[in-house]
Amino acid sequence: MAACGGTRQKGPEPAAAGHGAPPTPSAAPPQPAASALTVSPAPVLPPPVPARSWAELKRQVAERLLLANPSGVYRSKAPPVLLAVPVLQIELQANGHIKRISVLREPRQAKDTIELARHALMRAAPFGDMRHLPGPWVFTETFLFDDERRFKPRSLD
Repeated sequence: MAACGGTRQKGPEPAAAGHGAPPTPSAAPPQPAASALTVSPAPVLPPPVPARSWAELKRQVAERLLLANPSGVYRSKAPPVLLAVPVLQIELQANGHIKRISVLREPRQAKDTIELARHALMRAAPFGDMRHLPGPWVFTETFLFDDERRFKPRSLD
């Protein structure tokens, strides 16, 4: 440890050998953070293509959500009973980066799906140059979450 230049705080001394008590560990081994277990690095996305209409933009955003979150989505038809259905309003800057995300509909249960949807959007951004579309650059997306907390953008269902 001294070679690494780190300092070590002294913990309780283990019992002396031969006194019958085994040494007790000073601390449990470090556990990975919960986010490290659930969030994988986002894949490299192709550059966004400027959309010619709002309908095309919503479709492209939904497809980028699938590409950016491969382990957190499902592509099949939405189940008849969903875990949660948060609806988010996304406001974009002229360059396609997210300016603000607002919650329009909060699910009654599984409220953590709101943050899952927010993070999914952040991984999928930016969404391309907005200047050729009429402003304000605001749209909504509905996230259809299944029991495994995987989502599908409603725009694709």
